[in-house]
Parts: sequence; structure tokens; C-alpha cells
Amino acid sequence: MTCPTSGDVISKTSPEVTCSALVMGMTSRDAAATVSSFLQGRGPAGRLTSLIRVLGRGSVAKMAPVGERKVLGGAAEGQEAAEEDEGHNLWTSILSEVSTRSRSKLPTGKNILVLGEDGSGKTTLMAKLQGAEHYKKGRGLEYLYLNIHDEDRDDHTRCNVWILDGELYHKGLLKFAVSADNLNNTLAVFVADMARPWTIMDSLQKWASVLQEHIDKLKVPPEEMRELEQKLVKEFQEYVEPEEGSHGSPQRRAPVSGQEDEEVVLPLGENVLTHNLGIPVLVVCTKCDAVSVLEKEHDYRDEHFDFIQSHIRRFCLQYGAALIYTSIKEEKNIDLLYKYLVHKMYDFQFTTPALVVEKDAVFIPAGWDKDKKIAILHENFATVKQDDTYEDIIGKPLVKKPVHDKEVAAEDEQVFLMKQQSLLAKQPATPSRPADSPRQPGGSPRTPRQPGGTNMVTAVPPITSGTPKGPAAANEGVLANFFNSLLRQKPVLTDVQAELDRMSRKPDSVVATNNSSATENEA
Repeated sequence: MTCPTSGDVISKTSPEVTCSALVMGMTSRDAAATVSSFLQGRGPAGRLTSLIRVLGRGSVAKMAPVGERKVLGGAAEGQEAAEEDEGHNLWTSILSEVSTRSRSKLPTGKNILVLGEDGSGKTTLMAKLQGAEHYKKGRGLEYLYLNIHDEDRDDHTRCNVWILDGELYHKGLLKFAVSADNLNNTLAVFVADMARPWTIMDSLQKWASVLQEHIDKLKVPPEEMRELEQKLVKEFQEYVEPEEGSHGSPQRRAPVSGQEDEEVVLPLGENVLTHNLGIPVLVVCTKCDAVSVLEKEHDYRDEHFDFIQSHIRRFCLQYGAALIYTSIKEEKNIDLLYKYLVHKMYDFQFTTPALVVEKDAVFIPAGWDKDKKIAILHENFATVKQDDTYEDIIGKPLVKKPVHDKEVAAEDEQVFLMKQQSLLAKQPATPSRPADSPRQPGGSPRTPRQPGGTNMVTAVPPITSGTPKGPAAANEGVLANFFNSLLRQKPVLTDVQAELDRMSRKPDSVVATNNSSATENEA
């Protein structure tokens, strides 16, 4: 066997002499650690007790080196007795510390049950506490664990975390997370979404009812259930605000106070622990960075956030729960949440007092709150009252539905052009040029009626002396022919581009026609 301190090879046949050689010259604390390491895995604790008794005898109790013995005379008997007593006291202290270490190990089998709506951030929050940056959300009942490390005693353990899906039809899976055997080692976490404050109270009430229903089905013996409820009441009543100057390590477990009987326990308030589940409860409001968004987009003011907080705190009083506001985006109160969970589950020392100043970083430990403290929030109410229902003040905002325009079918272009022609025919004439074509008594220009009954433009209006000639006149003729072709009654106009090409291939003839018309008008 190898020495756990020096690394030397030691004997297996003489554990008494070997241990005395190992601990010689050590303090009682170091000796306890060495003996505990040496005896690890070599039998029950009774073997350690017998070993200590052997080590209390003459030569070994003196911690003499291996093979060396002293012959004591009659004159040294008194000194030997004194040394024996000293050695016995040394090993008694070592035994006491080793047994204390074994009793102070971190317990196993602790469970955290997380309940909340879909999208409230349950899995993301627990994964953040676990130290995982990216965690894929599962379905049904998820399982995680938190690594718990006691730095003071260098001990490790794991805390089980069960996350139930936000749909109610998954509530039957709670039997795999919380049973009658581990109920006393369970803590419930209700997660509420601050980005959707209108859902908070309904969500808390719903999941509290689901958990209460499940606990009732466990058929826990009435005596045991009563003990759990009384334990929760006692912890609530015995809460003491941490001192401002306290700088104790949060990883050091709180010592057991020996003056509990001298403390005065105040009775519970009227609305305190009216719904005692028998297990600790923690309400976590996530996404508190959305407070600024609510102020900008939904016109929330400070009194609205105070109104929300007051209702949540009343709920927490009824279940004896703690309250904490968190934000993963802004890294707000994440470490505080972890320390408080470890404190409630493993009784680690916790030195953070209640925080109620910042509206997006509230922390209220279980046992601190009272109705009178909640009433302080009511002093800031201007447009709301403390008796108003939650839904009337914090209502779901109206979502404007997009208006879809009806599809309009386009009519045939020939029909459209005929309508436009009829409308133009009914409009009164507007003088535009001094030398326009003759107008009918109705005041609107008319085109000569063709034998086929279709109105069409047969000639371009006469060009006066002020109008441009040459290419400009040719272009006007092309346009006139184009619109005349559109007004002709044809069965189906299949290829407009071909028609335009056909008309553009005859610019010379059009120009000649325009020139002849202009000559006749001048004559």
C-alpha cells in the first residue's frame, strides 16, 4: 500500500505501526485526514475504533518509529502514564473529527422540480445554472443535474433537476420525478415569464394546483405530511435577516444554533401559508430585461410593475415561497439564484438580504415578506387600486390583424377602352388649340362613323402653323393609327407587338398622308 501523504510503500500486515508512522509529527486535523484516507475501503467504522484503541497502547501511543522500543524503568512510570493519557486524547480527537467528517458529507437524492409555461425559459435557466451555454430543449419530462461543491470540506454531489413540459397532458409524468419517498428532499420552482406579464398569475395558480393534486395522489402518511408542513412553518417563522456586516463564505454550511429555544417565534399572518404543500417553493420570474420593452411598446409605468409585484408576493405568502427576478440576457441574479437553491437544499450559509429597490431585480427570501411590507407598494398607485383584479389592469394587448385586400379581377382591355371612350364622349369640351377639328353641338369631338358602325380616327387633326412638322408629325400619325387599331372591333387581339411592328414599318405612307391633309386644309 502507498502512503497517501509521502507516496512511500507501507506494510499491510501491521496497520497499527504503519498509522503511527504516518501521523507522527502531524496535527490532529492532518492526522485525521491521513487516517481517513488510509482506512478508506478497508472495512466498517468499527475497525477504525479498534485501531485507535491499539494505538493508545504504550509503544505505539508514543508514536515511536518502526522497530524502536524504549525500556522504561520504575522511575519513569509516572512520565509514561502521562504520555499515554496524552496519546489517548490525541487519538480520541482524531476519531471525533473523522466521524464528524463522515456525518457532514453532502446528502444525495435532492430534487428540484421546475414547472411553468412553454417559452417561459425553464430549460434555458436550469442549463445556465448547470454551466451549459447551449442546451437543446426536450419534450415531456427533462432531466438535468447541478454540480454541488462544498469548498470548505472538499465534497461533491449532484442535485437532480426535473423540468416538466408546459402542456398539461404531460402532468402524468410527475410520478417519475416526485414520489412519496423523495418528497422531503424536493424543492418546487414555479417559472413565470415577465415578457408576458398578463399570463403570470394564471400560470402560477395552474401549476400550483397541478403540484397540489400530484402530492395528494402520493398518499403520504398523515403523520409524515404533518411533519413536513410543520417544518416549513418553522423555517418560515425562524427566518432572520442576514447582518449587513456578515461576510461568511456562502459555501460554508450554517452551524446548528444551540439557542433555538430562547428565540421568540412570531405567529403566522392571516394570509401566510394558507396553501402548505409541505415542500419549499421558489417563484422565479424570467426575462426581466423585457421591462424596458413593456414601457416603450405597451406604456407600462412603475405603478404597473408594482401592481404585478404585489400580486406575485401575495401568492408567495400563501405558499410560503421565495421570489426572485432573473434575466439571462443581462446576467442578472443568476448567481444569486444558484446560491439560494444550494442554501435551501443543502443548508449552506446565505448572506444576501432581501432586494426590493430595483423593479427588475427583486429578491425576497421565504419568511421575510409580510402584508405590511407589500402595502408599501400600494403607496405608489395613482391610476390603479390594490383591490383591482389582475386581469383588468394587466390585460393581454390587442393584436391588430392584417387586413387582406380582396382580389380584383382585371377586365378585358377592349371593354375598358370602350368604357373610357364613352366617358370621354360625355365630358364637356375643353378648348386646347385655336384650330381644332369641328365639334358637335354636344361639345365633345366626334369621329366620322364608318359603315361598319365603329368609330375610328381616319385622319390626324390639321396641323396649324404653330405645330412642329417633319418627324414629330410622323410620330403623331403612328400614335393615331395605333389607337385606331385598338378601337377596331376584332375577335381577339393575339399579338400586340406584331401589330405595332406592322404599323411602324409604314412611316413614309403616314407622313405622305399627313402632308396631303395639311395641303388640303391650307387650300
